[in-house]
Amino acid sequence: MSASAAAPGRPAAGALGRPLLFLPCPQGVEELLADEVRGIAGAQAAGTVEAGRGGVFVAGDERLAMRLNLESRLATRVLWPLAEGPYRDEQDLYALARRVPWTLWITPAQTLKVDVSARRSPLQSLNFAALRVKDAVCDHLREATGARPSVQTRGPDLPLVLFVGDRQAALYADLSGEALFRRGWREDTGEAPLKETLAAAMLAAAGWRGRAEDGPLVDPMCGAGTIVIEAAQLACGIAPGLNRRFAFERLAPFKPHLAAWREMQAAARARVHASAVPLFAGDVSFRMTDFAQRNAERAGVRAAIEFKTADALQRPPPAGAAPAADGRAGTLMLNPPYGERIEAKGSRQAFEGGGAAGEFFGALAAHWKREYAGWTAWVLSPEMRLPSLMRLKESRRVPLWNGPIECRLFRFDLVAGSARDDSRRR
Repeated sequence: MSASAAAPGRPAAGALGRPLLFLPCPQGVEELLADEVRGIAGAQAAGTVEAGRGGVFVAGDERLAMRLNLESRLATRVLWPLAEGPYRDEQDLYALARRVPWTLWITPAQTLKVDVSARRSPLQSLNFAALRVKDAVCDHLREATGARPSVQTRGPDLPLVLFVGDRQAALYADLSGEALFRRGWREDTGEAPLKETLAAAMLAAAGWRGRAEDGPLVDPMCGAGTIVIEAAQLACGIAPGLNRRFAFERLAPFKPHLAAWREMQAAARARVHASAVPLFAGDVSFRMTDFAQRNAERAGVRAAIEFKTADALQRPPPAGAAPAADGRAGTLMLNPPYGERIEAKGSRQAFEGGGAAGEFFGALAAHWKREYAGWTAWVLSPEMRLPSLMRLKESRRVPLWNGPIECRLFRFDLVAGSARDDSRRR
């Protein structure tokens, strides 16, 4: 049982009576996810995709739910609506859950788990709210079959998510099981690794789609390799959910659709291809570069990425790579160290009043202006003064959240020399 801070308050049915699926995502990613869902769903979801607080709603059926699990790079989960309505206390939540025909979802031999997510809820105990929903499921099955399912906190057959707001509650079946950022390839990590969904959001915000016309991509501070591996899978046409399992595969309403699910997986495997765009990455740490290479191997994209252990302050741009269609030489994309992830170059690079961090990022910007003129750099940081520290003028800043940390994805269009008058920084 857990609690977080999102609470969609929408009805359980969408257009033409189809269920209104909810795909939660990190704050700031909602519009990017809505665009992604439109692309995945196509005409099936025409006019039904709507970005809300902390996620996206879309009307769809079992096959669309399965496809979204397979294809979405930005969603955290795919949730199927079960019941929605007003509530005042835990007894109302019990009554809400009793409306669901649970025998159509699981048997007493299977397991369940209830997570609670609250926003401005008057409830005193979210654990008790989860317990009452669990009681409703067990009571229904015991009355219908004479037996009840068990609770299992890890890998349950039926994961349930209860959203409670100030007056409305909504109960969903979590069709994903494990969160979708768990692609199934990352085993080697460093300090505070970036989630795959956030790396995908950075690429989406930059408009980098892995096409030849997008030009080369370089991550000079790759850590465990999340950004460049996500980019490589995009460039190779590898569906993010291709190498993992999902909770819906064990649920009764989806059993008649499992043959179609196998066909989706086979089609996804058949479309994998070699990358048409060059990708480069590395880290100052031999250990992290090795971690990234091993992760890339498990992700099936080791051949698509050129890794090199190097200091970001000295790394030259790759030679011979064709530029992007719009004339840019290429894209730099990185998540430099900050907060608890501060082991860059073996010393602390905190953002405390400038100091070493100011020197480091000033030197990085100077290196880019000397060596990477014509490139575009995208830098994720919680430090709103990063452009001042780098003495660069950003052309765009995109709000994104790295877990609980509010960040900005800054875009810098790099030109030779200074982006400001040199006399102003002396």
